[in-house]
Amino acid sequence: MKIRLLLLFALAISAGSIFGQDTEPNDGSRVISTAVPFVTISPDARSGGMGDVGVATSPDAYSMFWNPAKYAFSEKSFGVGVGYVPWLRGLVNDIGLASIVGFGKIGDKQAVAVSLRYFSMGSVMFTNDVGTELGEVKPNEWAVDATYARKFSREFSGAVAARFIYSNLVPVNYTAYDVRPGTSIAADVAIYYHHPMEISGMSGASIDVGLDISNIGNKMSYSSTSVVRDFIPTTLRLGPSFTMDIDDYNRLSFSLDLSKLLVPTPPVYAKDTNNNPIIGPDGKKVIEKGYDPDVSVVKGMIQSFYDAPYGFKEELQEINIAVAAEYWYNKLFSIRAGYFYESKYKGDRQFFTLGAGLRYNVFGLDFSYLLPIRNNNPLQNTLQFTLLFNFDTAGKGTKDTGTN
Repeated sequence: MKIRLLLLFALAISAGSIFGQDTEPNDGSRVISTAVPFVTISPDARSGGMGDVGVATSPDAYSMFWNPAKYAFSEKSFGVGVGYVPWLRGLVNDIGLASIVGFGKIGDKQAVAVSLRYFSMGSVMFTNDVGTELGEVKPNEWAVDATYARKFSREFSGAVAARFIYSNLVPVNYTAYDVRPGTSIAADVAIYYHHPMEISGMSGASIDVGLDISNIGNKMSYSSTSVVRDFIPTTLRLGPSFTMDIDDYNRLSFSLDLSKLLVPTPPVYAKDTNNNPIIGPDGKKVIEKGYDPDVSVVKGMIQSFYDAPYGFKEELQEINIAVAAEYWYNKLFSIRAGYFYESKYKGDRQFFTLGAGLRYNVFGLDFSYLLPIRNNNPLQNTLQFTLLFNFDTAGKGTKDTGTN
């Protein structure tokens, strides 16, 4: 079993070199852009210290963001989490993501949860086309969520979640400009599989597998007249986690997350001899490679699996890889580490993370720190933290993971 785990993680790390081959322009044109990217920021320090891994880790209050189906397996009756993520702290000190989440079990098989994420962009001075100051504003975005999770068997659960997203990038009324807040209604669908294992000389072992499709929702526009509408970041996450109790005091887990945006890939547009886009008879740019990205949400999700202009190799480059390890001592103290890889053609985010956690009675505290490998990162040189409060045990005959 240990050899298989080592091979699994070695394969995940080496896959980065396969995904990053020089097959297309490295000028940012292959990056997939969406509206409201704040909903993809990890809001909790536990996952933040594990390389943004969370689809199959043990349940906690912040399962809403990673896989709400995990709530059904929570060993606590009720929990609350409060977190804050500083953003671009090296440049400014008033940009960040605040979050609060609460969940409750209904018997042993059901759970509900609600959450709120608020992203403040700080103070911004707006100017017109000639540089005249129009006033200082504070752009902001927020999302409110609700979910219902249920066990379908002793080892399998599912969940659905609803989300309202509000993005107010110009929080004043300029009559000279056709701008308005953007809104979207989205849904998540998730499943979670928890399988206890018996390994010789080792107790409390389990294999967990999670799958989550988040932010399935309508496109967003910031103008009442514009025909341009942007996709929100519909994301597929899939991955396993392996947990083992080394003895009565020491627990170790390893996790792997694979994630992919389910939105169209930018095509390659044909250009004339002056390097200007060629416009077709329909008034649109002529596509040389790839597919038209102006499609419906559902078609865009399906199309995202085959529309990369540079073929299957580029499709593989759109898969982000995250691996992590978490160690708990006596269910009181934990240390964590993780690695996140994104192809240089798709954003080039590559970083290591470190984290720690404390649990005492109903109180929990998590910290994380990010170490960038390639380029700068908005979270570098900042400390992320999350407060947790958990009450009661929700079931009998289950083993406390120490992470709820």
